[in-house]
Amino acid sequence: MTDPIADYLTRIRNAVNAGHKIVEIPASRVKTELTRILHEKGYILSYRIEEGKPSNTIKIALKYHPETKRPAIKKLIRVSSPGLRRYTNVDNMPRVLNGLGIAIISTSRGIITDKEAKTLNVGGEIMCYVY
Repeated sequence: MTDPIADYLTRIRNAVNAGHKIVEIPASRVKTELTRILHEKGYILSYRIEEGKPSNTIKIALKYHPETKRPAIKKLIRVSSPGLRRYTNVDNMPRVLNGLGIAIISTSRGIITDKEAKTLNVGGEIMCYVY
């Protein structure tokens, strides 16, 4: 697999489009951090990392509106890819949906959101947009 982050986002996107409640994804440190951020920002209900013999998996409970059954995640867009990395500094930090969405950025301080990167005054690689 050449781009595990794109695979992660595609699995979540496909599960949301199909209306699934839970999605299983092979675990890694980066995917765990992405899942933690999605949980903190309210895009997913919960997650659990399950230990397995060949490899660990992340079980993600997707979040839907109780009455309209609309998903909390409208779009997941991969920005930086292995063939074309996209970097930004603090001055050119992207605003997703005029501040309503989040950009997840890989920085020297770890994987954080665009708002956290502005407060820490660091730039980095733009991994994805979520709204």
